[in-house]
Amino acid sequence: MYEQPPALPTTAARATVEDRAAFLVKTYQTLFGAVVAFVALEFVLFATGIADAIARFAFNTNWLLFLGGFILVASMARRFSLSESTGTQWAALAGYIIAEAIIFAPLLFVAESYADGVISSAAAVTLAGFAALTAIVFATRKDFSFMRGALLWLGFGALGLIVASVLFGFQLGNLFSIAMIVLAGGAILYDTSKVLLHYPTDRHVGAALDLFASAGLMFWYVLRLFMGGRR
Repeated sequence: MYEQPPALPTTAARATVEDRAAFLVKTYQTLFGAVVAFVALEFVLFATGIADAIARFAFNTNWLLFLGGFILVASMARRFSLSESTGTQWAALAGYIIAEAIIFAPLLFVAESYADGVISSAAAVTLAGFAALTAIVFATRKDFSFMRGALLWLGFGALGLIVASVLFGFQLGNLFSIAMIVLAGGAILYDTSKVLLHYPTDRHVGAALDLFASAGLMFWYVLRLFMGGRR
């Protein structure tokens, strides 16, 4: 006797109205919790002086090693966030938040001494941009999955420029920051439509991680732009 294959998880687009609404609420609640955890962790890092140590380590070592470690952790976190195990999903999100806090510490350390209010201004602009792009997706119900290939290749191109700037010692400047903000905006459109239409309703943690990563990318380059293009 043949065993019946396991049922495929229901995507948000195919779920009932109640299940889809519950999934979206849990996703954005988790996203909000991730942001709060990130802010709290940064506060602890700065209050204890650990952020200063991280910044000095980053400035005195090869930035590519620092960046490479973050990319490795981030890719593993995104992979494990899609696990059927809820515990594994939460562990992946926690790992990503910690990695994000560490990679942001040097930039925030410099920003703190650059100008009063620059961090809060960048956060406000990022929040406004994220909210506007989210509203576009929810209002139009448009599927932005066609952007996946372009975002992937543009991301690889941007990473190549970052590597070249580190190896050859040139600054990428404000135009690069603006281009990366646009890229992050495209990623938010893509991830939000994926959450709204394609994500399984039992993967709200992974959905929140994707949105958190895209918002973090935008925040990084908005802050960098406000600081005059510093790496």
